[in-house]
Amino acid sequence: MTCRIDRVEVFCYRVPVEVPVATSFGVMRDRPAVFVRLTDSTGWSGWGEIFANWPAAAAEHRAQLLVQDICDLVVGTTVANARDLFETLTAQTHIRALQSGEWGPFRQVIAGLDIAVHDIFARHQGVPLARFLDGGAAAKVPTYASGIAIGAAAELIARSRAAGHSAFKVKIGFDGARDIDALRGIADELQEGERLMADVNQAWTVEEALSHVDAIDALGLQWLEEPIRADLPARDWRALADGFTTPLAAGENITEHSGFDAAIKARHLAVIQPDIVKWGGISGCAAVARRTRDAGLRYCPHFLGGGIGLIASAHLLAAVGGDGMLEVDVNPNPLRDAFEGARLGDDGLFDIGTAPGLGIDVLPEELSPYLTLALERRA
Repeated sequence: MTCRIDRVEVFCYRVPVEVPVATSFGVMRDRPAVFVRLTDSTGWSGWGEIFANWPAAAAEHRAQLLVQDICDLVVGTTVANARDLFETLTAQTHIRALQSGEWGPFRQVIAGLDIAVHDIFARHQGVPLARFLDGGAAAKVPTYASGIAIGAAAELIARSRAAGHSAFKVKIGFDGARDIDALRGIADELQEGERLMADVNQAWTVEEALSHVDAIDALGLQWLEEPIRADLPARDWRALADGFTTPLAAGENITEHSGFDAAIKARHLAVIQPDIVKWGGISGCAAVARRTRDAGLRYCPHFLGGGIGLIASAHLLAAVGGDGMLEVDVNPNPLRDAFEGARLGDDGLFDIGTAPGLGIDVLPEELSPYLTLALERRA
């Protein structure tokens, strides 16, 4: 089939939060999201999501970037294959991104458009996106609770456990020794069969990370995520891989096929975590996920945003398979929770469902009070 894109709509939302979401490098004082809808010449629509967590002004900027700088390459375009738009737009916007230095924003907008195109193609075939990608895709995927602040871990893990989670990822990187002491206490309180991970959010130097080897390895973590800066040389990551017995994880801040290929080849990461709304969309991340699995490594999609990106991440994991888990942020976020398809089942698994595409027809009405900007372009 072919798909001619006749309309692009983008919607920005911001939700105030009572408890800010803190990481080692910054604090989110509201929850933003950017959702994009593409409509083709036959009236079929598809939804995508564009990364907007950082910086604080990202959401509205990404929407304007899409409408003012990228829509001229999208509206009126005929797409013959769901993967074509990603490759075409990446090439067409290279000089624009180079000229502005805004590599991340361009990649993020293209990722959201790619998700929406895949949604349209799956809808045309009348199958869930997961089964459009792979006819043997799983019906459900396992999850883990994420976004757990080390200072509130006891409460958040108890709440996550009650919601059906049995794996938990805690954010550290604020105070090395104190964080690890707290992490040890959490590990000691785990129930039988439960698993624990830790995310440093790039806070440590190589020397700091290696100073914590014995303490971290004694905890039996499933993985230690981004202990150092994602862009440090491969030799630094190799030093950590050689030093830790705990598996290392990263990927949300790796971009382009070449970056992932280098990481997979080097094997200093045991867990590869691309984020479909930051780079690649379905096209790029599906390819990375399959190469990850072929290399005998673990694919676990990274995600911390709204409902559309979470659902799309679940569909991709279901299609790729393996022993990966879907990251589910447990902090309050109406921009995620308002979507019926973004909710965890009673069995603690994420149900892909049987609706065509991502299963989203319109944005939930309860999101209306949080809308900050809506733009569109038509053929």
